[in-house]
Amino acid sequence: MKAIVIEQYGGSDQLIEKELPIPDINDNQVLIEMHATSINPIDWKVREGYMKDAMPFNFPLILGWDAAGVVSEVGSKVTQFKKGDKVFARPGMENGTYSEYVAVDEDLVALKPDSLSFEEAAAVPLAGLTAWQCVVDFGQVKKGDKVLIQAGSGGVGSYAIQIAKNFGATVYSTASSKNEAFLKELGVDEFIDYKTTDFTDVAKDVDLVVDTMGGDILEKSMDVVKKGGRLVSIAGEPDAEKAKEKGITAESLWLNPNGKQLAELGQLIEDDKVKPHIGHTYPLTEQGLRDAHDLSATHHAKGKIVITIR
Repeated sequence: MKAIVIEQYGGSDQLIEKELPIPDINDNQVLIEMHATSINPIDWKVREGYMKDAMPFNFPLILGWDAAGVVSEVGSKVTQFKKGDKVFARPGMENGTYSEYVAVDEDLVALKPDSLSFEEAAAVPLAGLTAWQCVVDFGQVKKGDKVLIQAGSGGVGSYAIQIAKNFGATVYSTASSKNEAFLKELGVDEFIDYKTTDFTDVAKDVDLVVDTMGGDILEKSMDVVKKGGRLVSIAGEPDAEKAKEKGITAESLWLNPNGKQLAELGQLIEDDKVKPHIGHTYPLTEQGLRDAHDLSATHHAKGKIVITIR
């Protein structure tokens, strides 16, 4: 099969095309013939070597952790899926998706919503599940809550806005002015142009902050959470001492892949309550992946970056 891999850590020029064997599957796995995948910041962070101490990998390494395609083979113990099923998944970290086939554990897979193309489905798993676990599992969002989502035009942010709105929250979100219409279309109640406005002047006493930026943004975000409120970051480690002083619950979140939750998210999509937004599309080629990684690393991609495979 064709795959785009890295053979050492470094810049986007390390992404190269190789022919690799189609993966063998275990008894509890399905083999997915890939139609699309997508780019997430974790992809280029791993490629650069930022995660090598926490997550050691073997080379050649196939990156990518969103899968959408058709089941081409099922393990002997698989009961929920059959050959020909159209599915989507967030595979385990050892199984990258910049390839024509990927082996995925059955419990990480869900049937693709009929209303979605493969490209749209590929835009959901990692970002959508991360948003769900931030807003619903950790954030315990409920009707009437005030929620601040940092960088709402990005992959996780755009899902977090829609999920919070679906639960009846009032949503504040930061982005640049060029994305104001997009965020309002997603349902944002209070748009904050981060270039002209300090979000701490607008969002006060919020019940939940979803931070996707880290650094100074994460630090300042702690100041707008009301006592008893919550802050979750996917881009940094909140200051535990400061959280304790302010009487808030603050944690960093690492996605836990979950096929059951992905199916729930798929139902919200079928019910037209959540919609994936593709901002950019590239082919599964060396140049396509390099361009996609470079764009993701700017933090200025709108919606999801999708890679078409077949």
